Amino acid sequence: MKIFMIVDDSPVIRKVARRIIEDLGFVVVEAEDGEQAIAKARENMPDGLMVDWQMPGVTGIDALQEIMTMPGARNVKALYCTSALLVPEMTRAKRAGATGFIMKPFNRRVIREKLAELGLLEATGQAA
Repeated sequence: MKIFMIVDDSPVIRKVARRIIEDLGFVVVEAEDGEQAIAKARENMPDGLMVDWQMPGVTGIDALQEIMTMPGARNVKALYCTSALLVPEMTRAKRAGATGFIMKPFNRRVIREKLAELGLLEATGQAA
């Protein structure tokens, strides 16, 4: 089973995303900030992750950059999650290792489509 990490300081966002992503067949790990995400990735590298950009302490971009330099991160697919996509922010996220972007608010269809685009879902929509 594939592992997917949700990194967001909002418990509501984590809860909604978790329900959707678990329904797609993933084991979900949550982190409430960038520092926690880095520590959890060191313990068990996820196959995919969704990272919020604006969090207290270690930002989403900084956490993503750190995670993507770790052993085992080569094939990790990362969704950068934000409520306002700005070109400089998108460029920094891409340089840090983001392979896709997702806007808040999101829903089941949007997450399914994004995970499929990243190659994390089979054609049937179930986790590979």
